[in-house]
Amino acid sequence: MAEEGDRLMPEHECLYYRPLPEGEVVCTLCPHACRLREGESGRCRGRSVKAGKLYAANYGRISALALDPIEKKPLYHFYPGTLILSVGTIGCNFTCRFCQNWQIAHQEVATDEMAPEELVALALRWQPEGNIGIAYTYSEPLVWFDYIMETARLAKDKGLKNVLVTNGYINPEPLATLIPYLDGVNLDLKGPEPFYQTYCGGSLAPVLKTAAQLAGRVHLEVTNLLLPGENDDEEDLTALVRFLASLDRRIPLHFSRYFPQYQMRIPTTPLASLEKAFYLAKEELHYVYLGNIPDSGAFSNTFCPECGSLWVKRSGPTVTVAPFQEGCCLGCGREVDLLL
Repeated sequence: MAEEGDRLMPEHECLYYRPLPEGEVVCTLCPHACRLREGESGRCRGRSVKAGKLYAANYGRISALALDPIEKKPLYHFYPGTLILSVGTIGCNFTCRFCQNWQIAHQEVATDEMAPEELVALALRWQPEGNIGIAYTYSEPLVWFDYIMETARLAKDKGLKNVLVTNGYINPEPLATLIPYLDGVNLDLKGPEPFYQTYCGGSLAPVLKTAAQLAGRVHLEVTNLLLPGENDDEEDLTALVRFLASLDRRIPLHFSRYFPQYQMRIPTTPLASLEKAFYLAKEELHYVYLGNIPDSGAFSNTFCPECGSLWVKRSGPTVTVAPFQEGCCLGCGREVDLLL
């Protein structure tokens, strides 16, 4: 494992920044718009200034690597039952007090280095095991923007799928550059504006813009981690659900159970709160799921919204996809909202 001072990979100048007078630069990747001097790094720890230019300090640095079920992202309507090579770096442009991956997001950890070509070659080697592509995940992948851009281009050329698991805190222009190389996204919508300001160090509005920009252009699913007494108010959940419905009622929404992590020590989300959110969301959306709960049963299965036929049964690690007739439900003939 390599520390920052042991890096072997050549320096990589960033996309999306603007030079300022006297050697300063402003990063234009995300809405924070960090204004940096020589030697300084952005809030995300992924970009730093050297000789008046902005460089990707995390380029090629990998903190975590695993072959995961696609359902762990979570993506339930994107090639269910397959595997995907999942990879993460360090850093994040949020400061969530409840972070589930706080060690790599907010601390300095040892990393391996891997060039984009090497990562793509590894993904191809795992295709016989059922791997369909690369998921950029674990920490916040958007702070790894320059590495992902290059890797995703190469992966797409080789027929691999590119998946992003993200907080969505990015400006529209760089996102538009990345979208042509993406196949699937799980977007984290954390709560109302006061929740973002109090617990995340960010703002809701740019994330809503990201959701709108992604909808209809890539396969999109959304996750909401429910923190009891913090973002589970019925009015706020209704606003979230209606926003997604305004984009597309077919967008799958995953409510995830919170367990105490990092700087938050509030109780674990009650199962009753998750079920309440589930039924509230089902009034507006076709597909709603509950995650991080035991024996999720019907809360993790996919049913036809028209006739109720079981399309995908999920029981622990076992995923069973029902037969379809030319991509249509055998029960009613409705086109299935699944990528298969």
